[in-house]
Amino acid sequence: MFNKVTSEIIAELKSIVKDEWVFIDADSVQSYSHDYTEDFSFPPEVIVKPKNTEEVSKVIILANKYNIPVVPRGGGTGLSGGALPIFGGICLSMERFKSIIEIDEANFQAVVEPGVITQIFQEECEKRNLFYPPDPASRGSCFLGGNLAECSGGPKAVKYGVTKDYVLALEFVTASGEIINTGARVLKNSTGYNLTQLIIGSEGTLGIITKIYFKLLPLPAKKKVILVAYNSIDECASSVAKIFQAGIIPSALEMMEKSAIDAAKRQLGKEFPNSHAEAQLLIEVDGNYEEALDKDIEKIAEVVSDAGAFDIVMAEDSNKMAELWALRRCIGEAVKSISIYKEEDTVVPRANMPALIKGVKEICAEYKITSICYGHAGDGNVHVNILKDKTDNETWEKNIDPAIRKIFELTVSLGGTISGEHGIGYSQKNYLDIAIKENEMNLMKDIKKVFDPNGIMNPGKIFKD
Repeated sequence: MFNKVTSEIIAELKSIVKDEWVFIDADSVQSYSHDYTEDFSFPPEVIVKPKNTEEVSKVIILANKYNIPVVPRGGGTGLSGGALPIFGGICLSMERFKSIIEIDEANFQAVVEPGVITQIFQEECEKRNLFYPPDPASRGSCFLGGNLAECSGGPKAVKYGVTKDYVLALEFVTASGEIINTGARVLKNSTGYNLTQLIIGSEGTLGIITKIYFKLLPLPAKKKVILVAYNSIDECASSVAKIFQAGIIPSALEMMEKSAIDAAKRQLGKEFPNSHAEAQLLIEVDGNYEEALDKDIEKIAEVVSDAGAFDIVMAEDSNKMAELWALRRCIGEAVKSISIYKEEDTVVPRANMPALIKGVKEICAEYKITSICYGHAGDGNVHVNILKDKTDNETWEKNIDPAIRKIFELTVSLGGTISGEHGIGYSQKNYLDIAIKENEMNLMKDIKKVFDPNGIMNPGKIFKD
C-alpha cells in the first residue's frame, strides 16, 4: 500500500530540516509510537520536526513523491488515536511551531502557530484581559493545532462553544505540498466555501495546519464555583436541564459519579466534600458583577435542591476553586489507571442524558463489565469509561465490542452521536457507520480523495480500512 522509508529518503529529509531534526533512534521511535489512547502503539519509521511552513511543504512533497504516509503530531494527548502512525512512515511533529505571533488587543484576535500549548496561550491572553475559552482537560500539555484537528471542547463549551467557534482563518499545507490560506481576519465572512471549518475536525487527514487566526473575548472579571451532591446519579443527571430551563447558563457544568471521584481522590491523595455522594455536579458561573453571580448561584441552588440535591458546597476563594477543578481535571487519568479500559465520548441533547446514563449502566451490567461516567453534563457530553477491572480475559474480549456498539446505538437513538470532542481517529472508526449513513460517508471519502488523492495524510483514521 505504501513504500518504506529508505536511507536515501532519510537523507533527503535531513537536507530539508537539518540533521538534528530527523530522528530514527529507538527511544524516539518508541516515544512517538503512541498517544493517550488506551495501550495502542504503532512505531513510525522516522520522526521529522520542521520549523516553518516551507519545510512542512517540502516534507509533504517528498512523501507524496515516494508514497510515504505522513502522520501529523501535536502534543500527543489525543484520546482516539489520531496521532498513531498505523502504517509507519513519517511522524511529522509540530512541536517547533510554538510561537504566539501576535495578540491583537484592539481587535480581540490572535495569530499563533499550532505547536503552542493551549494553557500557555490562554495565560498570555489573560495577561491582556482577553479570553480564549476552549479548555480541554489536557490544556497544560495539548497543542492548539491538535485542538483544531479534533475540534476540542472542554468544560467551558457549555457557555462559550468549542474550538471551531474561535477560528477565523488558517494556513495549511495540502497533501501535494501546496500552501493554502483560508478565511479572513473578520467576524463576518460569506466569501466562497468555508474551507476553514472543513479543516477543523478533519484529524490531519486533509492537510497540515501551520498557522491559526483566532478570535478572542473579553475576560470575565469574576466567577463562582459550587459542588452539588446527590444520592443518585439519575437525580444528578436529571437536574442539569432544569438549570437551563430556569434561565441560567453556567460557564461550566460537570458531572462526576462516585467511582470517578473515588479514583480522583486516590490520584490526588485528598479528601473532597461529600465524597460519599453517589454523584456530584461541579458548577461554575462567570461574569463581571458579583451581585449577578450571587443571584445565579441562588437560583441554581433552588433548582438543584428541588431536584434532589442533599448538599451544596461553595468554593470560598480562588484556592478552593482550584482544588475543585483539580479534582475534575484529574479524573480522566485517575480512572484510566484502574485497569485496561475503553473510553467513549458520547454526546446527546442534555435533556436525554439521564436516559443515556441509565442505558449505559444496564448495557454494562448485561455484558458483565464495569463503567464509570463523568463529563461535560451541561452540553450532554458524557465520557463513558469501560473498565476491564475484575472481568476475566475471555469475557472482556467477547463482550467489549458488542457492548460499545450497543452503547453507541443507544446514543444515536437518543438524538446524539458517538464523539463530542475526542474525534473518531483510529479507535472509533469501526463504529462510524452507527452515526453516519453510507451516502454521507461516501461524500466524506470523496472530499478526502480531492484533498489527498494518494491517501498519504494520516491514513487508517476515521474510515474503516
